[in-house]
Amino acid sequence: MSRVCQITGKKARVGNNVSHANNKTKRRFYPNLQKKRFYIPDEDKWITLKVSTSAIRTINKNGISAVLKKARAEGNILV
Repeated sequence: MSRVCQITGKKARVGNNVSHANNKTKRRFYPNLQKKRFYIPDEDKWITLKVSTSAIRTINKNGISAVLKKARAEGNILV
C-alpha cells in the first residue's frame, strides 16, 4: 500500500539532500503516517485507517464522523 494519508491525502514530497560542500542528491520527505483504529458510534463498528499525525489531531478536534464525511466527499477515503 502506498504511503498516503487516507484522511488528508498527504503523500511523499521530493527534495534534496544538501551536503556541507553544497552537493545535492534527490531524496523523499515522507508524511508521518500511523496505522490507527477508530470507533464509529453511528455505524457501531471499528475501522483501521492509515493516517498522518496531523489527521489524528483533526479527528480529536472535530470528531471521527465529521472528518470521515468530509474525506468521503473529497474522495480521499474508500472505506
